[in-house]
Amino acid sequence: MTEDAAQPAVTSRSVAKGLGTTVLARLGAVVEIVAQPLYVLMFGLAGYGLYAVLWATINLIENIFDLGMTSAMQRTVPQSASDAEAAAALRTAMLFGVGPCLIVAALIAFFAADLAPFLNVADRDRPLVVPAIQIFVWALPLWAFVEVATSAMRARMVFGAEIRLRIVWEQIMRLVFAGAFFAGGLGLKGLFIAHLCSLAITAALCVRLLTRYYDFTLLWRGGRGSAIERDTFWAGLSILPSNVIARLFGDAPALILNLLLPGAAGASASALFTIARKLSSVVQLVRIAFVYVMAPLAASAEREDRAQVADIYAYATRLISAIALPLAAVLAAGSASLLSLFGAQAHIAQGAVIILLFARALEAVLGISMPVLQVVAAFRHQLTAAIFGVIVAVGAGWLIVGRMDELTGVTLAMSIGLVVMAGIPMAQLAMSEKLHPFDHQFPLVALRGLMITLAAGALALLVSRLPDPVALPLIIVIAVGAIWSSLRFALPEADRASLGKTGRKLRLV
Repeated sequence: MTEDAAQPAVTSRSVAKGLGTTVLARLGAVVEIVAQPLYVLMFGLAGYGLYAVLWATINLIENIFDLGMTSAMQRTVPQSASDAEAAAALRTAMLFGVGPCLIVAALIAFFAADLAPFLNVADRDRPLVVPAIQIFVWALPLWAFVEVATSAMRARMVFGAEIRLRIVWEQIMRLVFAGAFFAGGLGLKGLFIAHLCSLAITAALCVRLLTRYYDFTLLWRGGRGSAIERDTFWAGLSILPSNVIARLFGDAPALILNLLLPGAAGASASALFTIARKLSSVVQLVRIAFVYVMAPLAASAEREDRAQVADIYAYATRLISAIALPLAAVLAAGSASLLSLFGAQAHIAQGAVIILLFARALEAVLGISMPVLQVVAAFRHQLTAAIFGVIVAVGAGWLIVGRMDELTGVTLAMSIGLVVMAGIPMAQLAMSEKLHPFDHQFPLVALRGLMITLAAGALALLVSRLPDPVALPLIIVIAVGAIWSSLRFALPEADRASLGKTGRKLRLV
């Protein structure tokens, strides 16, 4: 941490270096996917549905009451001129990001008995709802703290620091605690306690990591409304609506399904949507990894040279296209075999899984424009996509739901709005900032990638006809092979070379 250090040029190599460690950090999502069948096996589909609804609710509330502070730091910390300014931004984010969540958690715990009747659950789980709310609601401030802390590390362009937190403590330890509490006879209540335990350990370890990248002696000074503190606060509020709406697309469908269908059917539908969303999150992982890297890098590049922003924007779009599209096609073709891991009832969700996989792939290709827009454009531009996305999703839901089963209808409506919301920032950047990612290299990358995607999808579809124990490993092999082929044969040599040692080890160059 040095004062006024000269900033090196931001290039495609900068994106690739940050991307590798960030993908590792986000592998916690893959661990979570592996854990889902075990949770369903231990606690039943309806019981897991109650857990899914409550966790979706906490995620939504956290995204509202953190006041956008996680995204704000991606804009202000990379542009800070000193360690004191970075510490001031972190202090502001902690105060306004975690404080309101503490207050809301206390209110929800107090009114738990009044809120419980709104949830549809299986009859056997009804007595658990009030104590589950009173216990699990304290995940809200813990989760807010973890989100702000890990965002603060990414804002310092330290992309790999959360690997151990996300994979070991947040996900693996949650599964270990859940299994231990289940074996101890706590039942579904043990899953809520396990989640709290893993979050508490993660939050404690975040503090130690933060001391490496922020000067805590400066953290306790100031607080008198300096320019960086005001900028962080207002940046968070400006980004907040789009953040909340983006989260709505991920978590609101589980709540809507729970409200639409009575009793155990509502809980099971929420569980099935959550399963579909978790499977599609393999593709979403690609976008999230790039977003985490692009936001601080684009902010740093914008500070030095707008041309650097254009270069990394085009590079990221090519790389995402080469990964996300073949991955989505293979997983969609093999979705029946993947859902067999969750039991016979899970096959109802196949339509939702296929829809979400392709929607997440399109969102990944188009949606990399959002972090660029957040750091190079005026704040007012960031609301347009969110508002239009919600309007389209609601309109599509009004037309679709009722003409097909609730799970597929709600998923399709959400997916249409999601893709619209991802595409609008790309159009905004092209019109208002004269930035777009489709340079002379993109058409050939897209054509070659599409051919590989179609071939891999067809092969996975044939393999899915085999017995599930045989098909599952083959589908994974096909997915890995499709991504490698797309990277090797679709990307230009310079893009492959930017992957450095990893690219050489994988024989991409």
